Amino acid sequence: MSIQRILVADDEESIRWVLSKALKKKGFQVDLAEDGTKALSLFRSNNYDLTVLDIKMPGIQGLDLLQKFQEEKPGIMVVIMTAESTMENAIAAMKHGAYDYLTKPFDLDALDAIILKAQKAAEVTDQLGQLKGELQEQYSFGRTIVGNSPPMQTMYKDLGRVAPSDVTVLITGESGTGKELVARAVHFNSPRLGKPFIALNCAAIPRDLLESELFGHEKGAFTGATERKSGKFEQANGGTLFLDELGDMPLELQAKLLRVLQEKEITRTGGSQVMPVNVRIVAASNQDLAGMVREKTFREDLYYRLNVVPIHLPPLRERKGDIEPLVEFFLGRAQDELGVQTRECSQEALTLLKKHSWPGNVRELENIIKRAALLSPNQVLMPADFPGLFSDSDIGGQDDSLETLVARKLQNSLAQIDLQELDNLYEMVLHQVERPLINIILQQTRGNQVRTAEILGINRNTLRKKIRTLDIEVKRKD
Repeated sequence: MSIQRILVADDEESIRWVLSKALKKKGFQVDLAEDGTKALSLFRSNNYDLTVLDIKMPGIQGLDLLQKFQEEKPGIMVVIMTAESTMENAIAAMKHGAYDYLTKPFDLDALDAIILKAQKAAEVTDQLGQLKGELQEQYSFGRTIVGNSPPMQTMYKDLGRVAPSDVTVLITGESGTGKELVARAVHFNSPRLGKPFIALNCAAIPRDLLESELFGHEKGAFTGATERKSGKFEQANGGTLFLDELGDMPLELQAKLLRVLQEKEITRTGGSQVMPVNVRIVAASNQDLAGMVREKTFREDLYYRLNVVPIHLPPLRERKGDIEPLVEFFLGRAQDELGVQTRECSQEALTLLKKHSWPGNVRELENIIKRAALLSPNQVLMPADFPGLFSDSDIGGQDDSLETLVARKLQNSLAQIDLQELDNLYEMVLHQVERPLINIILQQTRGNQVRTAEILGINRNTLRKKIRTLDIEVKRKD
């Protein structure tokens, strides 16, 4: 949005004339009002990008108009004009939402500067609005959290209820189920969109440094504190702080966290200044926090403070129906992020993927799919493209064709080789296949080279040459 239409309200005709002429010369559409009553009527009948109001007018005063304009169109840019004797009123207007003010008498350059600033502000607002829309689209539940199984449908309903509010959320679930994705979805679908989302893994920070990470520290607070540092609460102010693996937080620090949640203020380590913070907490744990409360390893009061709205993420083994859409999602992501060709997953491979227990949950599935998409020479992924995930009996029971078995073994071998260092892979693989094949047929024909050549469908001289080249020992049996 750019500034196109402006409303000017002033009881002095000369002011209205000068402003109208100057603004129209700049290309703006200008409407004029000689009193507050007409200004309000015009405002309600038209869509203005900027209004310029005299603070004292017949009918409705400028400050009263400012309040009405803000109520009816929040965010409308209002410039107040005032004489020197009413400077206090102008300051009050600024406090109540006026965009800027002009002191009479003023020159047109001052007005131009204000409009230029307002124009840039309007452009930034548009960009932020577009960014918010993109973020909401990017982090909408269907974009980041894949699955339509009954357990996930229940979770979606909980997310839809809790995201627009400002309550504390506790996300539980095993490692790899996607707890941070849920936390981000909560933030980016809440009124705090556009404000910071800060994540802290409590298990990844040494215990003696965790307090500083949360609340910040002053210079000299401890050995190595060479300068002041803001903590996660300060960084997340106005937004959301995601505390992952909260069960690993020491008891003494849990007490300090509880106080921050209650008082909504922090003090940096080594400091004395109390700072207010406005942060929404989304916590997560893969541990049984209720059990830890019973065992006195987690504070009961903190648990109930955090567990206002619990959201549970089911493990992948309990929602096997979501594996197929997850595989499609991760194959698409691999194409975008890794630049691999379009891949599909065969029904044989999908069947085996659904049988796997997935101890690493969705994270494990994502890593396996990405690796297969990157390494497989085939457009359609087969069971053999997932080496180490299935046993030989699993794969053989599904498809024991020679091609599948060879492909599986070949995939296993190639996964351990740096292909960039090879320039004769085709010949090397052919030799490794030919040698055991010829050996097997020679054993079955008791060393009869004529019969072996017939079975292989090659010339006898060709067979002799391969026997020499491949260094095959022929044992004739009578």
